[in-house]
Amino acid sequence: MLPAMEHLNNAANLEPTRADFVAQFAKALALARRNRDAKVVADRALALSPNDPLTLDTLGVVYTHVGDYASAAMTFRQAAALAPDHASYRYNLATSFVAAGNIDAAEIELEACLALDPQYWLAHTTLAQLRRQTATSHHVKRLESLLVQIDSDTSDTTALMCLNMALAKECEDLADYPKAFEHFVRGKAAGGVNRSYSTQRDEKLFAAITEVISKPEAVPAGYLTDEPIFIVGMPRSGTTLVERIISSHPDVHSAGELLNFGMSLKHASGSQTPALIDTETIARARNIDWRRLGENYLSSTRPATGHTPRFIDKLPHNFLYAGFIANALPNAKIICLRRDPMDTCLSNFRQLFATNSPFFDYSFDLLDTGRYYVLFDRLMAHWQQVFPGRILEVDYEALVESQEISSRHLLEFCGLTWHDACLRFEENPTPVATASAVQVRAPIYRGALKRWKKYGSQLNGLRDLLTEAGIKLTD
Repeated sequence: MLPAMEHLNNAANLEPTRADFVAQFAKALALARRNRDAKVVADRALALSPNDPLTLDTLGVVYTHVGDYASAAMTFRQAAALAPDHASYRYNLATSFVAAGNIDAAEIELEACLALDPQYWLAHTTLAQLRRQTATSHHVKRLESLLVQIDSDTSDTTALMCLNMALAKECEDLADYPKAFEHFVRGKAAGGVNRSYSTQRDEKLFAAITEVISKPEAVPAGYLTDEPIFIVGMPRSGTTLVERIISSHPDVHSAGELLNFGMSLKHASGSQTPALIDTETIARARNIDWRRLGENYLSSTRPATGHTPRFIDKLPHNFLYAGFIANALPNAKIICLRRDPMDTCLSNFRQLFATNSPFFDYSFDLLDTGRYYVLFDRLMAHWQQVFPGRILEVDYEALVESQEISSRHLLEFCGLTWHDACLRFEENPTPVATASAVQVRAPIYRGALKRWKKYGSQLNGLRDLLTEAGIKLTD
């Protein structure tokens, strides 16, 4: 246990009735990715009936982190009620409404947040993403006015990132694609400052992965459970859509985007490096106990899982671990989404992902995104060669065009009987905390297909990069 966490633990034990101490300990556990422990401690704090907004907001953050969105919404709502003039409490409440699909309530809270603090920059981006903007209802003038005010202060990279990304989304909605692309470029450039992303570092990581898992185990030695269904792929390729389809089945629970497998592998490797995944961690994982890894992973998902026969782990970047998953959990199902390469790269570039995530630094530059896609494509080809038949690759475009046929194929692969609710995934009430939280509340739509063509020559560099790398493109 880290010293700071140990001190918080001691404080919570010495003053067991201090909900604020207990909540801060829960937050520290969540930040350390000890989600199961964080949930237990957060429940302990909540049982003390805290009545100060900071503690309630802190608990909301913890519950969001561990995937208990119902508890998060409840505590965020209480915090905002106690301190309605606190902008961040109104923003956090809005995010819980987005996850629950209550877009109108989210919009009210976001506008309240911005009325209290017009410089709550992320609220502008979230508001732009809430719904499709129209000629009669948009925020372009407000955003442009704010951008003019801060544009001279190039040191405020957060403001430049959020305002430009919000403007890009709204200009795209209004079909001004040249202007939208300009703002995407400026927003992502601001967000990429001081990130020190290196394509070469990722190339070495992917090479290490393919070298360590170069052939299947002669005798499967993993943990035999068929509970997990892993949905992987490049972000923004349809992973949330497939998650909603399968989790609409009564035998399946969606556990969200879990870091648990990567954390379990990190622990099993004995690596002490700060990064969740790096070349040293992969090298040290060469001779791990596969059965123990699989068992530890499953145990780490409790108590959020285990109350239905199957559960979904939908962390897109688990594609990095697909071979490790195949060895550690021989009966687990792995589904990989594949989408038009140009649309995939554009969608990654136009999305502002969680800035504290270890996975998305490539997305702050369009060509870096293209290079990352090439690495992904080659790694998936490697996994298919080493583990033939273990990974079902699903074409996003085919799913959109032939929803029922594709849905039946998905359930059959997972060993699930057909259930009509899987065709009505938009009615699934489970909260969604991904970038697709708004889209999956509506039936399948075709509007995102071939979006890249709307940007024309602005994507020529990306197209050339992918073509030169041997990626098959279609017009």
